[in-house]
Amino acid sequence: MPGRKSAPMIVSPTAYRRVWGSLFGKYLLLTNTISSGFLMSLGDVVSQEIEYRKNLVVKRYDWKRIGQMFLVGCLGGPFHHVFYKWMDNILPRSDVITSVKKIILDQAIFSPFCIFTFFYSAGWLENQNLAECNRELREKFLTVYFADWTLWPAAQFINFYFLPPQYRVLYINVVTMFYNIFLCYVKHTDTSFFKFIETKKD
Repeated sequence: MPGRKSAPMIVSPTAYRRVWGSLFGKYLLLTNTISSGFLMSLGDVVSQEIEYRKNLVVKRYDWKRIGQMFLVGCLGGPFHHVFYKWMDNILPRSDVITSVKKIILDQAIFSPFCIFTFFYSAGWLENQNLAECNRELREKFLTVYFADWTLWPAAQFINFYFLPPQYRVLYINVVTMFYNIFLCYVKHTDTSFFKFIETKKD
């Protein structure tokens, strides 16, 4: 009848569960990749806001840089997916000892790999040559790796001990969103471990 309001469409809980199951089941790799890119770029937005408020940059948001950080995050997503799946295969238990073993593997192998991947992929997207990427990595690697050890062992214990495997990368991406504020700040400012030590000595 004219003027009659149509009833609102109601999505059943079963449909939500089906979508959720697909995202963290059949399409888990895609979910991990896109979420890595989105949360990396979101961290960069916050980093740029900090840089702007500290008068380190004139323009508030560099959308090209935000897009580049999205691509960097998307590049890292599949590596996270494969590495955590591999660790869960060789260390399938969720007890304290197994979780500690996974943390050691993560910090000894995957953390340095992620730092290398971040600086070289971001540098490539920003048109840095190989020599410039090498120099930046030498200057900033210890800064980032030291920060890794202050954050990730505790964060990863929660991941490995409490969470089901399919949610590992999403959890890491959420934590990384906040960590990326620091990471993007280090990448785009004149910050290094050695300069910090020299400042403390002075």
